[in-house]
Amino acid sequence: MFTLAIVGRPNVGKSTLFNRFAGKQLAIVDDTPGVTRDWREAEGVFFDQTIRIIDTAGLEESFDDSIRGRMRKQTEAALKQADVILFLVDGRSGITPLDKHFAGWLRKQNLPVILGVNKCENDKITQSCNAEAYGLGLGEPVAISAAHGLGIENIYYLLKPHFPLEEDMISEEDDPDLFSEDSLDALENNPDFDFATIAEEIDVRKPVKIAIVGRPNVGKSTLVNTLVGEERVMTGPEAGITRDAIAIDWVYKDRKFKLVDTAGLRRKAKVMDKIEKMSAEDSKRAIRLAQVIILVLDSNAILDKQDLQIAEHVIEEGRALVIAVNKWDAVENREEALEKLQYKLETSFAQVRDIPTVTISALKNRNIDKLMDAALDIYEVWNRRVSTAPMNRWLASMESQHPAPLVQGRPNRLKYITQIKNRPPTFALWVSRPKEIPAAYKRYIINNIRKDFDLPGVAVRLLVRASKNPYSK
Repeated sequence: MFTLAIVGRPNVGKSTLFNRFAGKQLAIVDDTPGVTRDWREAEGVFFDQTIRIIDTAGLEESFDDSIRGRMRKQTEAALKQADVILFLVDGRSGITPLDKHFAGWLRKQNLPVILGVNKCENDKITQSCNAEAYGLGLGEPVAISAAHGLGIENIYYLLKPHFPLEEDMISEEDDPDLFSEDSLDALENNPDFDFATIAEEIDVRKPVKIAIVGRPNVGKSTLVNTLVGEERVMTGPEAGITRDAIAIDWVYKDRKFKLVDTAGLRRKAKVMDKIEKMSAEDSKRAIRLAQVIILVLDSNAILDKQDLQIAEHVIEEGRALVIAVNKWDAVENREEALEKLQYKLETSFAQVRDIPTVTISALKNRNIDKLMDAALDIYEVWNRRVSTAPMNRWLASMESQHPAPLVQGRPNRLKYITQIKNRPPTFALWVSRPKEIPAAYKRYIINNIRKDFDLPGVAVRLLVRASKNPYSK
């Protein structure tokens, strides 16, 4: 797919333009310079073209191991993915020495470069900045306003010569026999052809969305880099390096995944910085959109109060949860640490039993395969469906063993049960008087559904509904 990388010094509007191309608010945008640290990508429809857009950290002249130096390395790695570079400058502040420096650097990259002058909301800014921008030696500048969507079509016309040629596709006009009703009937009547199997294969080909979450500095980004086998996101001893939720496509055992590295989540009372608040919201959004959540814990502080709050939020959202205890190689008394972890899980999450737990070392690549196997296993449980007939036979047995409490001396009959959705497994139970079913009895039903129908480690939801009275009218 055609790839466009947006580069420029800090605070020229790269993330704003990235969000406009993507058609949604993906990157965090703020007036503070240096908000973006890792490069992130998204697909967007640019008029008649589907393109891949890369948002990069602000270019700075730093070559050491500082955060700015690591940001520069991330941007250089992003440029290796690009077909065309869009170099953005700020029309309000004019061309700076840093712009001139990086314009010279970009001319040596052996890639087509388009020069965009952002924040040109009026003609006066456009004329003054365009005159300066010509001096960068990158061709004719394009005056745009990413915030207001002005001049974006001019970027399209400059990109058009670089778009790949459309691939030839077989159409009905090319081969009418292939699309005829007789051909489709022949396929359907073929005993070796199964439409259900094809549908299942298509479903399997969809990527499993995994978000990696946890407190700051527990090793989330290190785990992501170990999984993908490259320095894809920034890491370091400083807490709070990751700000945006970075999505990465990856394949494990021939299965597609979309990994999302998230910013560390601290207690709400401790979050005072505006950017950290936006990062926390971005992480919560990633949890909401993911299917499996890997909660990374620090082995030196297993399941503290904040870890429990994150896990509770994941369960409330109905996501599948896997716990990864990182830095396990540094633990001295491992047996005691595991006992402490199991005790906290059993006492804190009685509503979800047997949450899969894997001890790992992200830095030393230990037990990483075991972690991903656990994620795939819990994903299958999270998607599991239970047939209605055996469920109702089970319900009759449950009622005979332990009927619901009487209501005014009369039985509160359990009439019917069925699974109405998966992801997470959700069941509807029809009873005579739903309002009179106590919470303890609901937990009894849920716990036995989990045990008898093999649904360990995931949230199971039960909706109690009233059965219709045939004589009500």
